[in-house]
Amino acid sequence: MLEYAAYALVLFSLGMYVVLDGYDLGVGMLSLAARPERRREYGEIVATAWDANESWLILVGVVLWAGLPAAYAVVLPGVYLPLIVLLVSIILRGLGLEMHSAAGRYRRGWALLFGGASLAATVCQGLVLGAVLTGPHQRNGAFHGGAFDWFSLYGVLCALGLVVVYLLAGAAWLQDKTEGWSRSGVRRTGRTLLVATVVMAVVLGLLLPDADPQQFQLGQPVRAVLFWLAVGVAAVAGAVAWYGFGRRPDWRPFAAVATMTASGLLGVAALCLPVVVPPGLTVHQAASPHSSQVFLVLGVGLCMPFVLAYNIYAWRSFRGKYSDPVESPLPPLPARGRALPAVAASTGAARTIVRRVLLTVLGILATGLSQDVFGGSSDLIGPIGVTVLGGTALAAWIVGDRRDGRAGYFDADTGAETTS
Repeated sequence: MLEYAAYALVLFSLGMYVVLDGYDLGVGMLSLAARPERRREYGEIVATAWDANESWLILVGVVLWAGLPAAYAVVLPGVYLPLIVLLVSIILRGLGLEMHSAAGRYRRGWALLFGGASLAATVCQGLVLGAVLTGPHQRNGAFHGGAFDWFSLYGVLCALGLVVVYLLAGAAWLQDKTEGWSRSGVRRTGRTLLVATVVMAVVLGLLLPDADPQQFQLGQPVRAVLFWLAVGVAAVAGAVAWYGFGRRPDWRPFAAVATMTASGLLGVAALCLPVVVPPGLTVHQAASPHSSQVFLVLGVGLCMPFVLAYNIYAWRSFRGKYSDPVESPLPPLPARGRALPAVAASTGAARTIVRRVLLTVLGILATGLSQDVFGGSSDLIGPIGVTVLGGTALAAWIVGDRRDGRAGYFDADTGAETTS
């Protein structure tokens, strides 16, 4: 039974990621069509908890790797390319978001990087979803397909559907957090995206490979009840979202969209269980040994409350409407002779050292992991990874030192900036 607990952890983490990081990605994509003076505001709204939202994606990977290794081994080789682009997009998205926030005012390049990377990450997730639903080519529990099997018409439709779902979540979140849209504007945009979501859900359901009632065994009473219950809850939540767009309370559309998304995920799980990777890899076949299952369920199960608590803390701390001005000037540097206290200076230096050490350790771990995962495909993966890591770390260190060196003081008499 522990394998079902691991599968439940995967579903829960995946649902939390889709609901939480989905609105982040949706806001990023909506920023591409927003007025320039509002793009930075959208980024500031997302910046409150985006890093915690993406933690759920890490938990999905950890549970799959340790709890359902056979599913991990079949799926991962089939979606290497979109996963790599997804990871790069997530990194660039965070870079654009943080740099735009630190700039203190609107910067077109960082805003477009944030929006474009959000769109790229969503498309890659949709392609991965399409590859999983169509069933990777497998033989004896191993992947036996090509490098581009993930690219298909159904995968493209999944990508388009996921873009629409995330846009809908982003629109609902913006209604809750901003006053920038008129009531008529948010009603029109939200309802249009809601209709598009329903249409895409129907199309993807009808075009799903092997979409045969006999294949999904809806004749089983428990399976049928769970599936139609999920469909009913999703329909009611969609109706609530339709009514709530453009009306108060502003939180209602997002709660309804989140419920609708979670219900859709549970409906798909109810159809497929015990199959985890179509066409026939079941939970029992994909599960790791019993001892690993115990360690995984206890370890990850104890970590999830902390991640969830951080999410709740961030929501509570940044509740209400975003009201800060879009353009906020950076604070002036202290005048010469009025340097920061020694305690503050030493604290800043200590933070810099700790941050660099942590980044170095994480880089080494990432290099080891990439060599372990991808090393079988080429003998050059290891040396190339170490070289890229070393060059990137050296460049970051040099740039950081130069930036620290330029962060000096202003001469109180001449007004000129001098380095420390």
